[in-house]
Amino acid sequence: EAKKLKLTLSGWADFVFKPDYDLKPLEEVEEFIAKNAHLPDVPSEEEVLKEGVEVGEMQSILLQKIEELTLYIIEQNKEIKSQSQEIDQLKILNALLLDQNKRIAD
Repeated sequence: EAKKLKLTLSGWADFVFKPDYDLKPLEEVEEFIAKNAHLPDVPSEEEVLKEGVEVGEMQSILLQKIEELTLYIIEQNKEIKSQSQEIDQLKILNALLLDQNKRIAD
């Protein structure tokens, strides 16, 4: 039991936000999960049960996964905004075409 625990680490997961970080496409992550039943760069259950977990290292790995998720959400948000703009433009075009067809029919 502890009220506080301070770990001294040699690195942290902020490298995920550097421009040269290779964020795997979600399809590749999905394939890895289907094949290995765990996330890339995260130890498997078998490894953890056999060797245990180094707490500081695991905290860093978990932060890395949170930061990767944040990047995926940002990408998806950009895509959603782009699609919303395209939908709005298509709605306007559709209304114009419907109006034009109505005038031709009259």
